[in-house]
Formats: sequence, C-alpha cells, structure tokens
Amino acid sequence: MKRNFAIIGCGRIAQRHAEQINRVGELIAVCDLEISKAELLANQFNAKSYMSVDEMLKCEPTIEIVSVCSPNYLHKEHTILALNAEKDVLCEKPLAIKVSDAEDMIEAAKKNNRKLYVVKSSRFNYYVKKLKELIENNTLGKIYTYNLNMVWNRPISYFQNSWKGTIEKDGGILFTQFSHYIDALIWLLGDVDSFSGFRSNRSDKKIESEDSGAIALKMKSGVIGTMHYTINAFEKNQEISLNIIAENATLKIGGEFMHQIIYQKPENIFHLENEMESKVSNSMSNHEVIYDNLILAINNSSSSLPSADSAIKCIQLIENIYKTIRN
Repeated sequence: MKRNFAIIGCGRIAQRHAEQINRVGELIAVCDLEISKAELLANQFNAKSYMSVDEMLKCEPTIEIVSVCSPNYLHKEHTILALNAEKDVLCEKPLAIKVSDAEDMIEAAKKNNRKLYVVKSSRFNYYVKKLKELIENNTLGKIYTYNLNMVWNRPISYFQNSWKGTIEKDGGILFTQFSHYIDALIWLLGDVDSFSGFRSNRSDKKIESEDSGAIALKMKSGVIGTMHYTINAFEKNQEISLNIIAENATLKIGGEFMHQIIYQKPENIFHLENEMESKVSNSMSNHEVIYDNLILAINNSSSSLPSADSAIKCIQLIENIYKTIRN
C-alpha cells in the first residue's frame, strides 16, 4: 500500500523530494508561504496547494508522512506541527540550527509516538559506506590523520533577496552547505574531543557568516585532522574530498560530492566492480535511496535511515564552532 505524503516548503530541494515521493507513494498536498511556488509543485504532481501548514494538516487528514523542506530556521516549527498532528516526518538537513531546537523536535516525536528522520545523504554514498566498513573491520589499521576539504562556489546572487546568509535563519555555511559532510566525518571517525581554528569573510558576498574557515580537530579516539571549507571557488564547485592516512592504507575520496575515488594505496583496498563504479559516479543527493529506506523504516522493516537523534552531534559541533571561533 502506497503512503500519503505532504511537503512543507516548495523551494528547489522540494522538487527532488516530490519526484521520489511520486515513485514510492502519493504526494497529496504541498505548502509554501509563497502560494505560487506551492501551486507550481502541486500542479506538477496532481496535489493540493496550501499557504498554511495548520490548514493543510487540518484539511488533509489522510496525510501519513510529511517531508519538511522549508528554510533552516523553520524546521523546528514545521516538524513539531506535523508531529503534533500525528504524522511521521522526514526533515531535510540540517535538522535544526540549535541543539535545543533539535532536542525539542525529538521530544515532540516521542510524545506523539511518531517517527522523525533526517536527510543525511552522504551516509548513503557508496564510497562513504565502504569506508565505514573498512574502518569498522579494522582493515585500515590505526588511523593516523585525516583532512576534509570542502571547496564550493556560491555566488552573490545565491544570497540576494533570500534567507540564506543570515545567522538567524540560515545558521551559517557549515549548516547549509557542508553539514552533510561534517556528519559523514563524525559518522566515520567518531566524536570530536576538541578543536581550534579560524573563520573569515574575505569576499564581497555581504553575508553574516564566514565564507571560509580552517579548523583543526582532535577526535575522542585521539585521531587529529583538519577541516577546510569555502564557498569562494571560482565559477563552480571544485570538490568535497576526504583524505585518510592510516596504518595499512592511504585513501582519498573526492569529486564535487565526495562520490569518486581519487587515490587508494594499496590499489585494491575498495574492491570495486566496474558496474558499481559507473553507477555511483553519477551520485549526487541520494534521495532515491533515502526514500527507499524511509518506506522500510515506516513499515518497521530494517532500514539504515538516520534517526533525528543521530543528527545531534553534527549540530553540536557546528554550534560550538560558531560560538567559539570568531569570524
């Protein structure tokens, strides 16, 4: 039986969600404060459009799952409204831009006995999953150090007439651009013990957060590494790459979305098949596998979809960086 879905927030990312919902279930309602955006998405998928979340939830009682795709600062409000209406929720990243907000969302899910999941697409990247296996199986031996390099382009036009680029609504570029990859780092290497670094804004984008940063981190395991990030790449995204230097191997996965093998020594450490390499080389958002796992999770089957609880560590690290390291 196909599940009934609704989407809150009809911006760019909502299109990806709608396409996958149409594949695994039925999109019956969408909501956005800009009714023209809601109508455009609704007409494309034969759904009803609303401007008010409350009205949508009241008028569409058959909604079972709500996908929250609204701006970062509205994730808490919209998620809790859906949970209080006894709907399960899939929330886009970041789950929230404050740990306290995330905790309130998780508490609302428990109170209403509903399920709350968060989009952590990098965990479904084939190479990231394979690296996780190599680490858990101790194939790499002792990990000596690492480097996470995140170099993207976001032009001035991206921030103009938008909630993006503001601390109150956006949270900062670590939340909006790079939280997927910071989450992957913690998922792979464990909790962060301490950090230090620098943040700066040297472009003319006139945003409230930094446009670049360099952070040195020590994990609770004792592994030390660095995290460099910027949205000032010339004209286009350059890469998201992760170097792992370990006892038994040196590895680098990279490409624009950390979806390619750049270097591996020994050369067969990943044991990849050509067919699989070709398939994952085109991987970007992984929303297809996210929705496959969402349906499994909703049906109480085995699923690797991250729960909201697993998002707390990433939010905590980013929140602490912004509190501790001055821009």
